[in-house]
Amino acid sequence: MTGMTLLFLLGCIFFPSCFAALRWGLQNHTSLQMETQEAVLVASKLVSSVQAIMASTAGYIVSTSCKHIIDDQHWLSSAYTQFAVPYFIYDIYAMFLCHWHKHQVKGHGGDDGARQAPGSTWAVVRGYLHKEFLMVLHHAVMVLVCFPLSVVWRQGKGDFFLGCMLMAEVSTPFVCLGKILIQYKQQHTLLHKVNGALMLLSFLCCRVLLFPYLYWAYGRHAGLPLLAVPLAIPAHVNLGAALLLAPQLYWFFLICRGACRLFRPRGSPPPSPCQTQD
Repeated sequence: MTGMTLLFLLGCIFFPSCFAALRWGLQNHTSLQMETQEAVLVASKLVSSVQAIMASTAGYIVSTSCKHIIDDQHWLSSAYTQFAVPYFIYDIYAMFLCHWHKHQVKGHGGDDGARQAPGSTWAVVRGYLHKEFLMVLHHAVMVLVCFPLSVVWRQGKGDFFLGCMLMAEVSTPFVCLGKILIQYKQQHTLLHKVNGALMLLSFLCCRVLLFPYLYWAYGRHAGLPLLAVPLAIPAHVNLGAALLLAPQLYWFFLICRGACRLFRPRGSPPPSPCQTQD
């Protein structure tokens, strides 16, 4: 318990400190001197990218070290999970801070479009929860459900699967870079298009196809065909996988829609409703 507490406290210090240091540097560095809104956004995305790189690296080490996908253990699986939990709490705050400064710049925040005072906190909170509800819910589930399950319920089993789940973060740096490029209105640059293609590919492989792969890996271990695996494992495991996959499919749909807009030739009209139905 002492080691678990220390790792948790270390995470509580590490992620906010990185954000504060990056924000200060972006605002005060001689050649950058970003506005507050820009510095907050870029710093938050950089911290998210750092966490994603650490998580995917830890996941790769764990998943490749576990030859037996059920019984083999690696110390990094539980250690990194305990260290990374505070990130999800911090990121809820960081996303709100980005939304807050964006609201302060625009000077509005009502659902009805009415202009409101920049200090209208409730309007900002309501707009934030409306816009980022799914992401906030995802982070809350990671802290309140997935963390206790991975630390207590697993009882040291299935480190291979946890490692694979950590590797889902491979797509995060591309998502973050895309948001930064959009902030600086670089949507039509080659960098943004290349990043968009890499984001689409990494999200598909590491977040959407991850779940069929995990079912296939278990089927290979148990000597079962892929389609027989859902019937051979407990129903609550299938339910958990479905609940985790659902938001990934929604976000992947949004990425695909954005990619269609990005790679559509300039000046070409969007498809008509009839063409879309066809």
